[in-house]
Amino acid sequence: MAQRRPVVEFEKVDFTKEDSLQLLKEFAKNKTFISSFTLQSLIALSYYPGLKNTHIRFKYKPAHSPLTTRPTFPSVLFGKSNRRFTITVSDSTVAALQPILLKQMDFNTQIGVIGHEFAHVADFSKRNFFSMAGSGINHIFSSHYIDRFEYRTDSICIAHGLGYQLLAWSTFVRQTMHRENWEGADNVNVAEMTRERYMNPSTISKRIAADSLYSK
Repeated sequence: MAQRRPVVEFEKVDFTKEDSLQLLKEFAKNKTFISSFTLQSLIALSYYPGLKNTHIRFKYKPAHSPLTTRPTFPSVLFGKSNRRFTITVSDSTVAALQPILLKQMDFNTQIGVIGHEFAHVADFSKRNFFSMAGSGINHIFSSHYIDRFEYRTDSICIAHGLGYQLLAWSTFVRQTMHRENWEGADNVNVAEMTRERYMNPSTISKRIAADSLYSK
């Protein structure tokens, strides 16, 4: 399938019922969606044709982090093509993070952060067991590894054509949380770091400007 062209901004009113049905037909295989975010998820998925047959289940429940993506166990032991993933979307969390839950974002921004989660799936789908295990260990012991991991995930999202939507999310979370750098939900109550874990809006804009995909 050809690379889908970037769109500066998606609006829900631009999608007819027929558009939604076509997206379902093309990208819903082996997927379990949250009804409120089905269209947003399908649009983001359409930029990841390599995930068309991947088993992905969305769960909507109380959770600290607004969104998280994990391979299920024991599918992590399976071959790359047989892995299954769960994307947990929080419907309630601590007061400090309530303003950045998925349900608080506009349509275009929702596509951006969901696209970031699909970038995690795309990344994990290419790793062997030892790489997956190493990533899990490094997440426990190395904050600098997490910096590189999330920054690389944003790079994957931009490379797939969702740079404008990622920019919308990056801007939203920083404006809402009144932070220049966003280091994730687990660090919401600690002093703001100076490192760039998730790409800042200026970095995303520079990446978009330098990527030929966005100039076509």
